[in-house]
Amino acid sequence: MASLSDYHYDLPPELIASRPAAQRDASRLMLVERATGRISDHSFRDLPDILRPRDLLVFNDTRVVRARVMAHKPSGGRVELLFHGGSREHPDADVAWSCHCLTRSSKPLRAGLRLTPALWRPCANGSSGDPPALTVLEVSSRGEALVGARGAVALFDFLERAGEVPLPPYIRRGPDGPDEQDAVRYQTVFARRSGAVAAPTAGLHFTPQVLGRLRETGVAETSLTLHVGPGTFLPVREEDYTRHVMPPEQYEIDSACADSVARHRPPAGRVVAVGTTTVRALEWAARKNGLVRPEVGATGLFVTPGFRFRVIEALLTNFHLPESTLLLLVAAFAGDDLVREAYRHAVAERYRFYSYGDAMLIV
Repeated sequence: MASLSDYHYDLPPELIASRPAAQRDASRLMLVERATGRISDHSFRDLPDILRPRDLLVFNDTRVVRARVMAHKPSGGRVELLFHGGSREHPDADVAWSCHCLTRSSKPLRAGLRLTPALWRPCANGSSGDPPALTVLEVSSRGEALVGARGAVALFDFLERAGEVPLPPYIRRGPDGPDEQDAVRYQTVFARRSGAVAAPTAGLHFTPQVLGRLRETGVAETSLTLHVGPGTFLPVREEDYTRHVMPPEQYEIDSACADSVARHRPPAGRVVAVGTTTVRALEWAARKNGLVRPEVGATGLFVTPGFRFRVIEALLTNFHLPESTLLLLVAAFAGDDLVREAYRHAVAERYRFYSYGDAMLIV
């Protein structure tokens, strides 16, 4: 049986990065070479010297939205809503939009309950007005609800005014929640398409300066979009991890990205995925014949050891939680033994872990 506990490791709590590095590209970079098993330590600013001319970096250009909304029930009780999956139409003509939410409250929610956002920022022109009324339309048994809004404010505009940056729970902030530094740093410099509830964290280290040096050395770049949803970070609860089901996430690969990938396959170059979400989008798109074609859809691809990679030759990623889907993907690409050794090295050398932590390049 495939055992989740095989992917556990002990991490000193002080190595969990609660804040980003002072500068994005000041993060550390571990280089892991699959062919030799060699592990070496670098700065992220060394990346242009490590990659080869004609390598292709593939970025995920999704943009994190302020998806976490605190709201109040008519009784005054507090409710936390994590909006995900985008807006959708609803048969009730009075509902401007509806959206699925992960919910947290002291008592279970019920259909028909009205909620009021606890925060409502002024819009760009300084006017305020009243927030739209929220209504719980449907409730599932898994702590998920369909929430609808009445009013003219579009979903992402609503989240910008009522929401906060959806930091992972291991990044703790005070009672006021995430600050403006988080609003900037929990976002890649190349983010452009709104829809994610978590950052594609491998991309957080890039700066315009590093990107410029990469271009000067002949490294190419392209991007796709995968809107990171709860499926990426929900815990695996089955000891036999093959029974875990990844909820689907929306993605889009355009013709420019597909053409770039085709041009940079070996021996012309290497496809370097920036982050696990990029891996999942590319490998899903190539599932039929190994060729990445333009497509729009949803993928629940769960990559585990034994997976046959058809597209990527290198992976840039952060250090992930024990027993997570992300760690299983990394082990699938690099091999169990090498990943265990790399993580032991990272702990011994005091690398910083998780979303705001350091990076690892596996070649």
